[in-house]
Amino acid sequence: MQDTGSVVPLHWIGFGYAALVATGGIIGYVKAGSVPSLAAGLLFGSLAGLGSYQLSQDPRNVWVFLAATSGTFAGVMALRSYYYGKVMPVGLIAGA
Repeated sequence: MQDTGSVVPLHWIGFGYAALVATGGIIGYVKAGSVPSLAAGLLFGSLAGLGSYQLSQDPRNVWVFLAATSGTFAGVMALRSYYYGKVMPVGLIAGA
């Protein structure tokens, strides 16, 4: 077994990101009654969780997490910010 020292494995950061995205969608629904925020938060949070799980199984399998989930989510939030003319809190999470 290889000692990684005090460095946190990337998949734990990914699980935190997935929880943050899902929580952002739930908060958007509770505060504004926005079903699209709830759906997007849960969908992309679940996909980020799946990507983190796959990353924990094979550290070279980072593309599901980075490209498919985070890239798509950031693109969707950028389009919504452009369309509505304001930065949305979920968009800030996507940028994280």
